[in-house]
Amino acid sequence: MKKLWAILLAASMLLTMTACGGTESESSLDGSANVIEEPDDLIGKRVGVQLGTTGDLFVTEDYEDQGTIVERYNKGMDAVQALQQGKIDAVVIDNQPAQVFVAQNDDIRVIDEAYRIEDYAICLKKGNTELLEQMNTAIAELKEDGTLQQLLDYYIEQKEGAEPYTSPEGITYDGTLVMATNAEFPPYEYHEGQNIVGLDVDFARAICDKLGKELVIEDMAFDSILVAIQSGKADFGAAGMTVNEERKQSVDFTDSYCTGYQVIIVRK
Repeated sequence: MKKLWAILLAASMLLTMTACGGTESESSLDGSANVIEEPDDLIGKRVGVQLGTTGDLFVTEDYEDQGTIVERYNKGMDAVQALQQGKIDAVVIDNQPAQVFVAQNDDIRVIDEAYRIEDYAICLKKGNTELLEQMNTAIAELKEDGTLQQLLDYYIEQKEGAEPYTSPEGITYDGTLVMATNAEFPPYEYHEGQNIVGLDVDFARAICDKLGKELVIEDMAFDSILVAIQSGKADFGAAGMTVNEERKQSVDFTDSYCTGYQVIIVRK
């Protein structure tokens, strides 16, 4: 009887210990303390990314073969919520959306060390040199006349007195240009009521105004943007799109208009 009681007691203690350690074992794969203060601390952890983004590509390339589990989500906010719930240890995402998420949630923070530096550009169907040249000319003009800086001041720096873009009066449009985007990436593109707004939207509209084309926005999953461009469903893509060699194989990129960087969000 005593032997049976000892076995039952031992089993009960084991279950209790397992339950108490559930959160840690669920998220931290290597058994180490769940402390992330630099990129290499992602080794052996569960890391959330938005599907198809450079955060997804970078973490997979850098750490997946070192025991890191990459959890992919359709929206950055979904990854952040999983982090808050203890399902993952960290989220890798672009800095500006990260700052928005942190400002809205006091239980998460961005670590001090940036993960990757990257250039944003507009992507077009490979070989569409005419539109590429036209857009590069418009981008150069918008840099020169201060329109791009105005948008950076308004959406990124949030400077007092800065304003979003407004189309000049008297423009006559000859046709349309369709922009593929993913409106889950503030402040570059996001929903404001029924409208899609943001830096990329304003900048694309300014470019289209230069070209005499009316801007049409198609909102879709991020990993569908390149497919939409390749198939001709969209004329170009703008969604905080990072220039990299892998994407260059399937689309062409305009000159860069903004520099961003990937950061790591963790729980406080």
